[in-house]
Amino acid sequence: MKNKASNDPVEVFAGTPWQAGMVKSLLENAGITAFVQNEIMGTYNPWWTAPGGAGALSVFVAGTDLEAALEIVREYEKNLAE
Repeated sequence: MKNKASNDPVEVFAGTPWQAGMVKSLLENAGITAFVQNEIMGTYNPWWTAPGGAGALSVFVAGTDLEAALEIVREYEKNLAE
């Protein structure tokens, strides 16, 4: 695991364009800066960015926000499962 004190980007979620956008919004609403990687290419050609096109977009946060971000992602995924 990366050093939590680092500002290096850390992936906290990978999914469809809609899911990645939702997670990014949830993180930003909590005051966590997030960005989506492969946003354009993952939308138009998802099989170029991820095997089978699944999880084509990744959401990243600074390492210093990792724990808080993971809690938000876990809650989002829990709500999806219900």
